[in-house]
Amino acid sequence: MQMQAAILTEAHTPFKIETVDIDPPKAGEVLVKMAAAGICHSDWHIVAGKAPFHAPIILGHEGSGIIEAVGAGVTRVQPGDHVTLSWKACCGECFYCRNDQPAICDTHAVDITAGLMTDGTSRMRWRGETLHQWGGLSTFAEYAVLREASVVPIRKDVPLEVAALVGCAVSTGVGAAMYTAEVRSGQSVAVFGAGGVGLNIIQGAALCGADPIIAVDTNSSKMEIARDFGATHCLLSDETVVGEIQKLTEGRGADHCFESVGIPALQETAIAAVRPGGIVTLVGITPQDSRTTILGQVITCTERKIRGSFYGSINPARDFHMFLDLYQAGRLKLEELVTRRYRLDEINEAYASMLTGGVARGVIVF
Repeated sequence: MQMQAAILTEAHTPFKIETVDIDPPKAGEVLVKMAAAGICHSDWHIVAGKAPFHAPIILGHEGSGIIEAVGAGVTRVQPGDHVTLSWKACCGECFYCRNDQPAICDTHAVDITAGLMTDGTSRMRWRGETLHQWGGLSTFAEYAVLREASVVPIRKDVPLEVAALVGCAVSTGVGAAMYTAEVRSGQSVAVFGAGGVGLNIIQGAALCGADPIIAVDTNSSKMEIARDFGATHCLLSDETVVGEIQKLTEGRGADHCFESVGIPALQETAIAAVRPGGIVTLVGITPQDSRTTILGQVITCTERKIRGSFYGSINPARDFHMFLDLYQAGRLKLEELVTRRYRLDEINEAYASMLTGGVARGVIVF
């Protein structure tokens, strides 16, 4: 079968919309007809040359769709099911999965990093050349052949373009507040970065009952939407921001600081802005060769705690349903995240808008 896909052939070049070949699913795999794909900054690390990849590749790791076909042995889904995609394929059986840490399950790490399926091959070709997957998904295409563990069946009364966001931005942000940091009612929270992930940290903190919730960003246009998602205060990110956060928290600093962008200098600011004994949760993915400078004595003598949050420490099979139920109950904003919709052939425009900070979340709708 043939389909249209956005291909990246090398870093620092635009996406190309090309016709590619895709094979049927093999045992343990499913064919998904894509409905929507989110525009996420993590994919831009690849385009910008800040992370290694195997070319040519189809990027995209946030999406939803409908099961078109299943391979032998597939039991969790059937054709016609609506699904949200998980870029973390969890085996459910390893040490980490058994200990409720599926976000760091390493069962499929080698083949997913190689951009291939579990058998070491690809289901996609372009001009006779192997096409690699990104995050085990590759949502910037009309179809995708995926591991059964990469799809979570969902309720059909949720719009699929909304359900797509649960697969990355919502889970990463809300999960960081609820699961990684375990924010409690009445605690103060500062969130550095009010993009797609940051907004979801904010609404995750609001769900936990945090107060105040302080949004910090360099872009003043994001302040209003941050308030819509639960921020009680908004600050521009500059050299005064640590002092301003202290003023809003009785001079101590925030109980929790979250960094959602992946900039080492901003991580350092978040550490400075948290109170003694408080928790800093690092959510944004930094470039692979970057370093964050932390004064060991400050950590030791003030008992500040630093936690990493990968995929919001969630369990996709459990939490995708919970997030969509919260959305249906009016307690979680999802539709409001979608600032603009694009066609697949507008993907370069979509990323240009993301980089200027003009959108909360752009979504490609197929």
